[in-house]
Amino acid sequence: MSMSKWLHIIGIGDDGLESLSAATRSVLADAEVIFGAARHHALTPSLKGERRAWPSPFNALIDELRDLRGRRVVVFATGDPLWYSVGARIGRDIDPAEILYHPQLSAFQLAAARMGWSLANVETLTVHGRPAEQIIPFLRPGQKMLILTQGHDSPREISSILRDRGFGPSRLSVLAHMGGTDEVRFDGMASSWPHDVPDFHTLAVECIAEETAAPLPRFGLPDSAFVSDGNMTKQEVRVVTLAKLAPRRGALLWDIGCGSGSVAIEWMRAARDARAIGIECRADRRALAVQNALALGTPGLKLIDATAPEGLADLPPPDAVFIGGGLTRAVFEAAWNALAPFGRLVANAVTLEGEALLIALRSEFGGDLTRMAVARAKPVGSLSGWKPFMPVTQWSLTKGGCAP
Repeated sequence: MSMSKWLHIIGIGDDGLESLSAATRSVLADAEVIFGAARHHALTPSLKGERRAWPSPFNALIDELRDLRGRRVVVFATGDPLWYSVGARIGRDIDPAEILYHPQLSAFQLAAARMGWSLANVETLTVHGRPAEQIIPFLRPGQKMLILTQGHDSPREISSILRDRGFGPSRLSVLAHMGGTDEVRFDGMASSWPHDVPDFHTLAVECIAEETAAPLPRFGLPDSAFVSDGNMTKQEVRVVTLAKLAPRRGALLWDIGCGSGSVAIEWMRAARDARAIGIECRADRRALAVQNALALGTPGLKLIDATAPEGLADLPPPDAVFIGGGLTRAVFEAAWNALAPFGRLVANAVTLEGEALLIALRSEFGGDLTRMAVARAKPVGSLSGWKPFMPVTQWSLTKGGCAP
């Protein structure tokens, strides 16, 4: 075996060794150490290598693997090891040049085939080890979802989320032990999910809204979607702010002066796997942000009890920064210095003093300066009139990249 490919990460199906190619079975027959969950070991009783369980905490697996470098080592995964699976996690800490991946049909591929759905038109999600609320941004009429679940309670938990948001008529299918001799399917509706199901399954959801439902958009949420103390970035300004911040997959936002979390939450909803850290010194506003994050499907929002710039020192470097409160030159300089190359910074001000600072910073650093005045139609007796909000001055700029 080549020293450069000492670690094999093998996806396995519910039919055990029968799901593997002859070449992959040969790798397993020669393996000295085999890691896997109890289910994986039960599927492969004939193998002779030393059996090890995935350690707890899971990060300890990396240390064990490093200690075995150069030996013939196998790590079992289910289906495709690089799709919401252990293979991607290991590849972040061990050079992929040392790893040979052996993918099989993923649970998503099997489930799409069982449902007769085009995988290209389906949202593929996981709530395994993650809060189920993160499916919320994907709820819209007609949307189809395939979800890797946590266990037998997941269909009931997801049904509850659907019912609470006006999607009670949605159709659910549990597809358990796909590809094995014990394969079974359960069908039902979110409004009255009736089944007890096996722990190991994939959940298919076809979103159907009630006639009276008011589904939320993925981006540009109405102000009424948030609980707040009245001090929040209003919808029209928030949409422009997010457009300037330019959310992208996996990117990290610092939301300085997070308040009730509206900008950070919209950032996370706008791009898959987008992350955000809200810096907010008021406990009451952090509590509102937590409530909003759970209700709107961004339970991963991280909130820091701190003031800027002091509270920024130990945070991971951001890909984008929004300064919605507490703007000072020191706050800007700390955020700007931490910002990753090509990162975006946006600062909003409603006071004359804040506007003056933005003008001064723009003269020194460049960027775009915009002034927004928003008014909404409101009742005036039996008629209607315009009710203006305070004008907002917005400064946005992009940090230059590093020379190659």
